[in-house]
Amino acid sequence: MNRFTLQLDEIKAAYAANPNPSLEVRLERIGRIEQMISANEEKICKVLEADFGVRNPIETRLAEFQMVYQACQYTRKHLKEWMKPTLVETPFSMGASHAWIQAQSIGVVGIMSPWNYPIHLALTPVIAALAAGNHVWLKPSERSSRTSGFLATLIQDYFHPSEFCVTTGGIEVAQSFAALPFDHLFFTGSENIGRKVMHAAADHLTPITLELGGKSPAIVDASANLKDAAGSLIYGKLLNGGQTCIAPDYVLVQPGNRDAFIEQLQFAAQAQFSKPEELTGPIDEEQLMRWQHLVRDAADRGAQVIPLLASKNGQSNRFTPVALVDVSEDALIMQEEIFGPILPIITVSDTTAAIHYINKRPNPLALYWFGKDKGNMQRVLNETRTGGVTINDTLLHVAVEGLPFGGTGNSGMGAYHGKAGYDTFSHRKSILEVKGFFGTKLFSGTKLARPPYGPSVERLIRWLQ
Repeated sequence: MNRFTLQLDEIKAAYAANPNPSLEVRLERIGRIEQMISANEEKICKVLEADFGVRNPIETRLAEFQMVYQACQYTRKHLKEWMKPTLVETPFSMGASHAWIQAQSIGVVGIMSPWNYPIHLALTPVIAALAAGNHVWLKPSERSSRTSGFLATLIQDYFHPSEFCVTTGGIEVAQSFAALPFDHLFFTGSENIGRKVMHAAADHLTPITLELGGKSPAIVDASANLKDAAGSLIYGKLLNGGQTCIAPDYVLVQPGNRDAFIEQLQFAAQAQFSKPEELTGPIDEEQLMRWQHLVRDAADRGAQVIPLLASKNGQSNRFTPVALVDVSEDALIMQEEIFGPILPIITVSDTTAAIHYINKRPNPLALYWFGKDKGNMQRVLNETRTGGVTINDTLLHVAVEGLPFGGTGNSGMGAYHGKAGYDTFSHRKSILEVKGFFGTKLFSGTKLARPPYGPSVERLIRWLQ
């Protein structure tokens, strides 16, 4: 901890030497991130494949690199506008005084990133923090150890450690990191670890953003096209082997459509993931064993297990994606975020029942609705609380930089992406410049309200009312 404290002091000293970097400096830093990824795409794909066992480079390019490039490009386009002061209306009683909000960098930002998308979810918040003028210290996950180590090496090549540095390591390192007095701490990961991070940050009253997860529902309305819904849900569920924080966690469907929907899920899974090399594997043996345990537990409690893909002989460290029906409410898979290629199918009678089912549970990070009935759609949007929503597809709201990305309640606090990320890592300073009427000091500021109190102050109060 003492070593980390000294390192943080050095980064804070470097930040203090230039706490308000120019637009050009900020854009140059963001440009280095873009260059760093662009020059090393092939190598990063290889280390990611080494971590996951199986991960197709195209999936990495779509879900990791493209998200980073998009954040860089969107920030480059809008940063000048974001940095401008925002004028605020002042009351007539303040004469010619004028007020504005000025965004100011906050200092040194600590970022704790997860293993499931170890490039995208590490660098996207970094881009926002650098855009806001801060210095950054990153702690990537130890579970994607090869990728985290390689990313650390790259960052050392492209950035001075007092500007943007990385520390790798296990649980003890993460605990020490979370307890440092950062000016802001940003964490992406599970709800359980998020609680511990928040507790550690509380000792220094460190402002914190938590990007967590939860059980994100999908509703297949009676008006939905089952084939289209199944195709979207299979992609959203099996991308990255289901190891996605906004993956659909379970599906709510009406009883009469259940069997036909499951058949469409199987067709879609076979069409999209017939090649074993295109289905990402579990991050490690622990993850594989957890998936197996969740399915066994559900089956032991009466669930029917329906394979979504035909099993392939000779595959090591692999898991066949499955759907589950007749799942008991006390099954572990209905209590925990799945984070894998397992999809419970729950039957509900109608939209009212679907809303009730979702609202009985903690607020999810994402919700997916499929259908044509605008009335039912609007009810779901109005009567549920969730971090974000994609209608008639999955995952895509996260790819719109102009939309804030974040959870609510148990799925997190705070948001980033685009302007929301810039605001998260900025202090919005309120400023008032006091002036009198007509360029004079007449009636300016607090003059009329100062003691000794008398009739003039009474008249002022009546006038203000």
